[in-house]
Amino acid sequence: MEKPGTNTDGIIFAAVEQIDAGVWRICWESAAAENSVAIYHGTSPAAIDRNTPAAISDNGCVDIKDLDPGVRHYFEIVSGASRIITAERRVKLDNAVNFRDIGGYGAKDGRRVRWGHVYRSDGLSGLSERDLALIRDIGIRRVIDFRTESEAASAPDRLPGDGSTAYIHLPVTHGKFDFTEAVKRFKKGDTDWLTADFMVDGYINNLESFARTWEAVVFEVIDDRKGPLVFHCTGGKDRTGTCAALLLLAVGVPEETVVDDHQLSNIYIARLLPDLYRMMRDHGVDPEQVFPYLTAPRDCIEAVIDHISSRYGSAREYFLKKTAVEEQHLQQLSDVLLE
Repeated sequence: MEKPGTNTDGIIFAAVEQIDAGVWRICWESAAAENSVAIYHGTSPAAIDRNTPAAISDNGCVDIKDLDPGVRHYFEIVSGASRIITAERRVKLDNAVNFRDIGGYGAKDGRRVRWGHVYRSDGLSGLSERDLALIRDIGIRRVIDFRTESEAASAPDRLPGDGSTAYIHLPVTHGKFDFTEAVKRFKKGDTDWLTADFMVDGYINNLESFARTWEAVVFEVIDDRKGPLVFHCTGGKDRTGTCAALLLLAVGVPEETVVDDHQLSNIYIARLLPDLYRMMRDHGVDPEQVFPYLTAPRDCIEAVIDHISSRYGSAREYFLKKTAVEEQHLQQLSDVLLE
């Protein structure tokens, strides 16, 4: 369980994990070790039942049972005047492994990123009927797709068929060519282009060449009347990682937390790697050669943060200098994303 942030008034951190069908484990750390906490439950942050606790405990962890495994669950941990809302970060879909909430992270001003407003993901082309039902249940109303034209054409997003979800295509090319072309090159044994600098250069290019894309995302996020949104690419790690980093940094989430959020992709996509490596071997390619392309390298997100800091001073200044985003929009971004 990652620490989503701190609150030194009482609850220092809280996290949740589904450990079995219908069973969620909530753990927390309190500044006052002897304090009992009350845990309240709901299927959205706005629907938490604050009248009747789902549990009361002073053990630091508690299991809450008999919850519907087919819906998303949120928990509020309360100790005196201190309270934290938490949820399982990854939304467990059948056919998207890296779909997750960017909520819960602590910001420098003591506030916290709201749960259930903005999500990030890998590709959505193979969603099952169960996946579509869950996406409807969590309220996704906008899908922002960073994949190129060829990527999107070869694997179109599968969205709810009731018209409830708008599709917004903002293509970003990571590096000299897109994922579709990269796979074709891999299958031909062509890996010479995958140099040590290729991935880092791709991340920096995302910043410098696609500022208008990140600008458009900010304007979508601040228009929260349209409902929750998810942005994604193919793996949910590079283009999606750049976007998540910019949003989180712009509202004051610490750099180390942004790096940790980026690195979660390596945990969530791990189960896909054996099949990808097998495909590489079948085409005579050493998987170690393509490992950086199939994972979320830590040095890439660190390079993004360093580049933003050295060239612009901060993510907020990046938006102000590089895009049409103004101070009032950044304030709206904070108002929408933080609580």
